[in-house]
Amino acid sequence: MTFLLVLLIIVACVFLGLIILVQNPKGGGLAGNVGGFSNQLMGVKQTTDVLEKGTWILAVVVSLLCLFSALFVPKASASSQRGGQVTVPAQPVKQ
Repeated sequence: MTFLLVLLIIVACVFLGLIILVQNPKGGGLAGNVGGFSNQLMGVKQTTDVLEKGTWILAVVVSLLCLFSALFVPKASASSQRGGQVTVPAQPVKQ
């Protein structure tokens, strides 16, 4: 289960990075000229809104996946925190 959550976090982070890289703060990113079709396919405002909503959604998804993954990480026992050596008290020999 932990591996699945880590994989989902990595995939969501990659998509988040791609969406952020597509955006241009000056308004010339994907919202600008897309293959020469400037505003014919989607308006500039609509494209910017879609990218911004996608950024927020993926940021929330990454945050929630990170929080939920903490629930599935196995807890360390007391013996593993001391280096893995368990000391057994010596029993006195009865004579």
